[in-house]
Amino acid sequence: MAASAPAAGASLPLPISVWPHPARVNALPPVSPPTRRLSLSLSLGRPAQLPSFSSGSGRGRSVRCLAALSTEMRETLDKVVGSHKVVLFMKGTKDFPQCGFSHTVVQILRSLDVPFETLDVLANEAFRQGLKEYSSWPTFPQLYIDGEFFGGCDITVEAYKSGELQETLEKAMCS
Repeated sequence: MAASAPAAGASLPLPISVWPHPARVNALPPVSPPTRRLSLSLSLGRPAQLPSFSSGSGRGRSVRCLAALSTEMRETLDKVVGSHKVVLFMKGTKDFPQCGFSHTVVQILRSLDVPFETLDVLANEAFRQGLKEYSSWPTFPQLYIDGEFFGGCDITVEAYKSGELQETLEKAMCS
């Protein structure tokens, strides 16, 4: 059987050797890291503010330099985690998750009909990096129950399947 010609308008895969390569940028001008405020949406309907976390105006620093967990950030995270029975640090919000893992944990918590707060870690890079150090957990979402780190998506899914999550939440809601 002879190979037929591709139909008009059909695309053919290109060998990797002919793909266009993006131009590389050898040097970028130094930029000061942005300082932003992270607005929290709490169930009370009032916006709360986390302090902006900046390591100064050192030019040319990478964003990773902002990751040091300051005393101020630790105290703020302690307050947030301690002031709610269930807190989910996630990408996006519970009404508009920005990743599948965050969406999964939101759906689990909603299915259990438990009240929970969410904080968008995408709103502030320094906050996101500081939270990784605070929890000693490198990824998001991060679920906290009754002031304690519970786990990420995989741990939450497994605990939900085994019934451990429901038990932990029931204990937290009764305390």
